[in-house]
Amino acid sequence: MTSVQGTPVDIPTEDGIADAYLAHPGDETPRPGVLLYQDAFGLRPHLKAMADRLAGAGYAVLVPNVFYRHGRAPVVELPEFIDPVARPEIFGSLMPFVQSLTNDLAVRDAAAYLRWLEESPLVADGPVALTGYCMGARLALLTAGAHPERVAAAAGFHGARLATDAPDSPHLVAGRVTAELYFGHADNDHSMPPEQIQLLEDTLTAAGVRHTCEVYEGAHHGYTQADTSAYGEEAAERHWAALLDLLKRTF
Repeated sequence: MTSVQGTPVDIPTEDGIADAYLAHPGDETPRPGVLLYQDAFGLRPHLKAMADRLAGAGYAVLVPNVFYRHGRAPVVELPEFIDPVARPEIFGSLMPFVQSLTNDLAVRDAAAYLRWLEESPLVADGPVALTGYCMGARLALLTAGAHPERVAAAAGFHGARLATDAPDSPHLVAGRVTAELYFGHADNDHSMPPEQIQLLEDTLTAAGVRHTCEVYEGAHHGYTQADTSAYGEEAAERHWAALLDLLKRTF
């Protein structure tokens, strides 16, 4: 695996400065860019480790703190191991931040993140790829729909409420997506039940979007996050294989 360098960076947005983490191969050769969208727990050591692993495979990976309007990361204090059942107040603290990040704000921020990647000397010219976790899957899908000229591929893992009857449901951007999409759904996930999975699949198919939707049997919502009680090693490694395969096809 390639040696990796990780650095904190600040990204100017229309609403302030988003703190972020950039991981890239240590030789400083420009590499294909990947925008990694956080889960609800936010930018923390585990997400940095995920970015490092991707960078080690040959990519320049940017992980923004999407809650930057509420402060620099960590926006709330987190334990080293996150168990929402034992610590329900963690979700209580985070949900206002999640709910305040509307689709319009997310798309506006995405333009700033993509611009930063485009201007960075560590990122190769051309479109980038996205990967998102939990709420980050929603952000990845919205970004692919809003910036099709900049996004070549997007993946979402254990995404929540991606295809609902709400007028601003993320799946409704399908007609604007030109990227190849991959979704790895958790089998035991009340936030993305079978009917939503089917609606997402049907909508992407009808729109002619190149995509793969897979359900990871036995996996729980949050299965990729090794610092949480939802982590599942087998499902997490399957996610890595699927993501790296998508990136290889993209770049």
